[in-house]
Amino acid sequence: MDAILEPLRYTFFLEGLLVAGLSGALLGFIGVFIVLRGMSYIGHGLSHSIFGGFAAVQLFASQFYLLGAGLWGIASALAINTVSRRSRLGADAAIGVITTASFALGVALFARFGSSGPSFENALFGSILGISTEQIIGLTVVSLFAVAFVFFRYRALVFSTFDPEVADVSGVRVNRIEAQLMVVLSLSILATLTVIGVTLVAAMLVIPAVVARMLTDSFGRMLAWSTVVGTFSGLVGMYVSYYADVPSGTMIVLVGALIFVIVFAFAGRSRRRRSAGLDSHVEPVPASASVR
Repeated sequence: MDAILEPLRYTFFLEGLLVAGLSGALLGFIGVFIVLRGMSYIGHGLSHSIFGGFAAVQLFASQFYLLGAGLWGIASALAINTVSRRSRLGADAAIGVITTASFALGVALFARFGSSGPSFENALFGSILGISTEQIIGLTVVSLFAVAFVFFRYRALVFSTFDPEVADVSGVRVNRIEAQLMVVLSLSILATLTVIGVTLVAAMLVIPAVVARMLTDSFGRMLAWSTVVGTFSGLVGMYVSYYADVPSGTMIVLVGALIFVIVFAFAGRSRRRRSAGLDSHVEPVPASASVR
């Protein structure tokens, strides 16, 4: 028991648990909309794009690297949305061009000029134990903002997620909803970047939502399950990383992957098909022209 409770004696570890759990919850919560919209790749792309802004801003004002990276990520998300809608390119192609170019720019800037802020490794793999009080506050604010956004735009979000064409005809401003969702996603990735890292944050956007999809047909319960799975992965991954001497972001993702394997092994065939996108039935939400 003493060995189990040992990490809890340290303030830095308690802060790490808080941040890991909150990050997992945030990514799991937002990830539901990303997975159901078939946009899993965008989480991977935006995390790499934000890394480009993370590197570029440090050349001019390292103290504002979070703000600059956030604006860079939002601009990339809106650019992806615009390019995919106004050209023959699909969303995947737009993501591939814009985000990989941004990531390559970040790597080039780091290699050429170095960094006066957080290290290259911390940006790529996360450094949860080095997170500052300001970053904890920022993560909390972004989490509350994401919950408020979903609460106030819930029906429009759900309607445009499952049937965007009908939603558009019914009066839902689908383009505006998608742009707003991209902004929230960019802020969520930015807030969790220093916890999980560029290379792993996309996994935590997808894994909890996919696990939740195997557990329920209800959209509301899927949101709840995905948030719980993300939180559990964050807390347990952080705890195990202390004893395994493995980066916390890596262990958080591995715990989430283990949960996926267990649920997949015990889930019925129909639930496996559903998680793979072969069965798209989800508890419907009444459509209404008043949803805007």
